[in-house]
Amino acid sequence: MKNDSRELQQVENAAAASAATPVPPRVDLYAGIHKALRALMADTLVAVGRMDAQDGLELAQTTQRVLQMLDFMRSHLRHENAFIHPALEARAPGASGVIAHEHEEHEAEIAALAWDTTRLLSTEDEAARAVAVLALYRRLALFMAHNFEHMHVEETAHNAVLWARYTDAELIALHDALVASIPPEEMMFAIRWLVPFMNPQERAGMLADMRAHAPAPAFEAALAVARPHLGAREWEKLMASLGLAERA
Repeated sequence: MKNDSRELQQVENAAAASAATPVPPRVDLYAGIHKALRALMADTLVAVGRMDAQDGLELAQTTQRVLQMLDFMRSHLRHENAFIHPALEARAPGASGVIAHEHEEHEAEIAALAWDTTRLLSTEDEAARAVAVLALYRRLALFMAHNFEHMHVEETAHNAVLWARYTDAELIALHDALVASIPPEEMMFAIRWLVPFMNPQERAGMLADMRAHAPAPAFEAALAVARPHLGAREWEKLMASLGLAERA
């Protein structure tokens, strides 16, 4: 028993020492956008779950939110396919194979979910509509659960490959090329879900970078999109970090 106690203490000491060793953060291409996607998916699922399917206006508004989410997720898949996966394959052939296959599955599932969502609007029988809404809710939940697991693999396995084979400068260049390819309307939608669900340091860093590199009107538009979704203290911290405290 004494030996077991000593060994346990040694393990705990080693773990504490490892945790105390500072590790410089690497450029993470997945962290921000995946926080946005998780928030968007969770918010949309809750909206479907609480929807009054017998209220025509509420049905139309909620199904529109589902379709917007699906469109955004489809675009996200295509951005990764066009930028991240080629980078992985260029220096680690085969590294994106499993996730690329899952992307194909997700594309098909997105199309099927969009069809089911749109069909709700033409389902006139109230009992049939209630059954269809519950089925859609459950299917969305399973789709999102798979996406949560999928994103975890990207954030761990894919990041490990990228960090081993690319410098931070190269990853920043890759990130900037991807962002430059996004149309303005999609970017504003992304910012609405990115900025509020980052931590204060991530939020300030993203907007400081945008302020430094994007046109002033785009930066102002980003602040306007984010502000309604931030609490008073969050907004105060952001303004202070950006040197814009007079707006608080």
